[in-house]
Amino acid sequence: MTWVPLLLADQSPNLRYLVMKNLLNHTENDSEVKELQNIRKEDPFIANLLKLQSKVGIWEKGDFVGGAHSTKVFATAQALVRLGYLGFTSDFPAVKKGAEYLFSLQRDDGSWALPKIREKQLERDGYEIMTLQTAIPLRGVAMCGYATDSRAEKAFEWLLVQRMSDGAWPTGIVKGNFGYVAGYRKIAHSRWGCRSNTSGALSCLALHPKHQNSDEARKALDLLLGRGTKEQYTIGFEVARTMGIEQATGFITYFARYDLSFMLDLCWKVGATLEDERVSELVKFILELQGNYGLWEYQPKPQATRWITYDLLNSLSKIDESGDWISTEPRTPFQAYPKIRSRH
Repeated sequence: MTWVPLLLADQSPNLRYLVMKNLLNHTENDSEVKELQNIRKEDPFIANLLKLQSKVGIWEKGDFVGGAHSTKVFATAQALVRLGYLGFTSDFPAVKKGAEYLFSLQRDDGSWALPKIREKQLERDGYEIMTLQTAIPLRGVAMCGYATDSRAEKAFEWLLVQRMSDGAWPTGIVKGNFGYVAGYRKIAHSRWGCRSNTSGALSCLALHPKHQNSDEARKALDLLLGRGTKEQYTIGFEVARTMGIEQATGFITYFARYDLSFMLDLCWKVGATLEDERVSELVKFILELQGNYGLWEYQPKPQATRWITYDLLNSLSKIDESGDWISTEPRTPFQAYPKIRSRH
């Protein structure tokens, strides 16, 4: 395990804390864990974030590295994703203020409003509803332990109502119809399913104790695994974005990248096992990329390497070899933009 000294030598007390607890199975009573617990807030990943939060709990667009989201709601949700990933919950003042701000903007039906941003597709087509308008803020609060809060439960109900009969979530609703799905967001076995919106919905369901192993979550994961591509350069992007090393941009395109580390994280949370060939092949591919020192190098931003290594090791340790996971999706080679056959 050559990764142990490398991860425990990292400057971030939060990374060392997560490694000690989740990879080396040290308890909260361990003296080293206690020491790290006491200095976690001094970590620049946390300290710099806290300095930028307003008195009412808001993070502004572009406030912090990785906070390039276009609205206060999304920037605040992104900040909560980081805090939740590091293990901070509702008993942490910054988390509580941020969550209360987001809940204060929640509508009566459980959703959040569609953001007023200048995305060409939104302006051109006049979207009325898009799953991500609620999935992004809901994920933020759910990451911090609010998944079973009554207000979050209403958001989950809204999210499930948007689900299509084939198990995917559409790009959105335009004048009563499903919105256009660009090729890079297509799902192999869903006519109108959008991979970005479906990923957003599933990322929320996977954080809820009741919904994470539900038929709805399993079907969504089954569809997402149908893509089946092995894209090395995007592995770890979601972790890098969570830590502010990559920027959090886009709305429709928020989950556009097919990040295999993100998919692996969803697999163990939802309950997919190595009995599924797609999962076992994913694991095999990721293991083949592990370097000589036990790390997975993130070439776009090397400073994210140790965080991504921790995340992959954590997911790999939690994937079960067998269970009650059943796939109903046939294996189909994925093509974002299949060639159209000539009629003549």
